[in-house]
Amino acid sequence: MTRSAVLHTTGDHVLSLTLNRPESLNALTPGQREEIIRLLAEASATAEVRAVVITGSGRGFCAGADLRGAGPAGERVTGDVARTLRTGAQRLITAVLDCEKPVIAAVNGTAAGLGAHLAFACDLVLAAESARFIEVFVRRGLVPDGGGAYLLPRLIGPQRAKELMFFGDALTAPDAERLGLVNRVVGDEELAETARAWAERLASGPTRALALTKQLVNASLDTDRTAAFAAEAAAQEINMTTADAREGVRSFVERRGAEFEGR
Repeated sequence: MTRSAVLHTTGDHVLSLTLNRPESLNALTPGQREEIIRLLAEASATAEVRAVVITGSGRGFCAGADLRGAGPAGERVTGDVARTLRTGAQRLITAVLDCEKPVIAAVNGTAAGLGAHLAFACDLVLAAESARFIEVFVRRGLVPDGGGAYLLPRLIGPQRAKELMFFGDALTAPDAERLGLVNRVVGDEELAETARAWAERLASGPTRALALTKQLVNASLDTDRTAAFAAEAAAQEINMTTADAREGVRSFVERRGAEFEGR
């Protein structure tokens, strides 16, 4: 029986995705990448799914793109590399950023290169104490890809981002938390349980309001105040048509806890 390279289960409105190539520290193949993109798109369109968790099996979260199966480079035509990047790593990061459900990274081990950027693109990042984050590109004489030069300055500022990318040193989970790349560090044995608890809490929330909030926050650093305020007003208008918004207002008036249904 062929082993699935991306395990996925849905329970209690949470889609759990597990990269499942532990022998390579879950280095991403093109097939895995396309499967994750597909599953995230389905999560956006599936009412049953209200939160997503991405993690890895074994000792690694994701060691980046798996280049071993790429074969000899051969003769390249100008534009080939850029096209491969646009249709590959950048599509993966975009799929996480644009997913209409909140996405949690549960980083169980090494997250290097594209693997680190996959984690940083998620809405919330939990890390095991043993996790490490590595901007490995400089070690190979490469420019960061997978949206790294877009994500990191927005998370930690340009100077810190350059330090990580220029030196390529391994960043421990506590240091990543200190810099603001990680929401919380937990013991290795607590990671799965904590990620599940966070995801279930999100899955019980007002799903459309969370999607609109994610959209507003992600766009906020790329726009001016006038556009941001206009987007906020439009999001409020859209959200007030949802059943969860009506339930939220009604529960406040009735002085009880809200019971959201994700619609």
